[in-house]
Amino acid sequence: MAQITRIFDLQPYYAELFKPKDDVIAGKEDGVWVKYSLQEYVAYSDELCFGMIEMGIKPGDKVATVMNNRPEWNFLDMAIMKAGAIHVPVYPTISKADYQYIFKHSGIKLIFVAGEELSKRVMQAAESCESVCEVFSIKPHNNLRDIGQLRQSGSKNPHREEMEARMANIKADNLATIIYTSGTSGNPKGVMLSHTNILSNVKALSYIPTFGQEAKALSFLPLCHIYERTLNYLYQYLGISIYYAESLATITDNIQEISPDIMCCVPRLLEKIYDRITAAGRKLKGVKRFLFFWAV
Repeated sequence: MAQITRIFDLQPYYAELFKPKDDVIAGKEDGVWVKYSLQEYVAYSDELCFGMIEMGIKPGDKVATVMNNRPEWNFLDMAIMKAGAIHVPVYPTISKADYQYIFKHSGIKLIFVAGEELSKRVMQAAESCESVCEVFSIKPHNNLRDIGQLRQSGSKNPHREEMEARMANIKADNLATIIYTSGTSGNPKGVMLSHTNILSNVKALSYIPTFGQEAKALSFLPLCHIYERTLNYLYQYLGISIYYAESLATITDNIQEISPDIMCCVPRLLEKIYDRITAAGRKLKGVKRFLFFWAV
């Protein structure tokens, strides 16, 4: 059985343990759910890794992703680590000043960003950071190269031997990611986590769920936070399909569309949902109001 000591070991582990399916990861584009099999997931991440190697990314370089949850986050996550680089996921909602600080503080070499307006802010922040060599977009816009072009470059220049050599040199206690806290005072703090730091939690949590590989999970909390990121790896460890919600506003619709078996959240979100439900009940009158709050 494939041993999991580094995060990218999840891919061969998945291939060995679970039956093939077309929705290992899924996201919604233009109103349609786009699904990816494990074979597509591996090929996509490998080609992105080859493209990064071709453009000169070295082991230990820092690579940032600035985007909401989407399948491309997973593809880039695996590609970055296979190249021996360090993944620095950044919230898409922070200020230009925070972007500038994080890019400079961590020495970001490469940035991937989703969204036209967001890419403008990120590009402005990156201009003052000497270490940044290029900003890529997920979709073509703002005269940026997109990951489709990077993937195409990787497909034409398949540095498989180099990638595998880099992967072989990565140890369990090597740095995998730097996650910046969204603190309320002072500059963001970078939390350095190794492969073992994250995978030890994944393995510990794997004994809790009772779902099989036919299960679906709806993911909507930010992947740039360690809570949802750990869950993301846990789902892959258990063979659970991951569906990314479009946004917090579409969760109800997305639940109806995919009928997820599992959905993890935080208490504050449940409080907001409850408040919204009770607010609707307060608008009712008479018997309807009584029955509503009796049911709640």
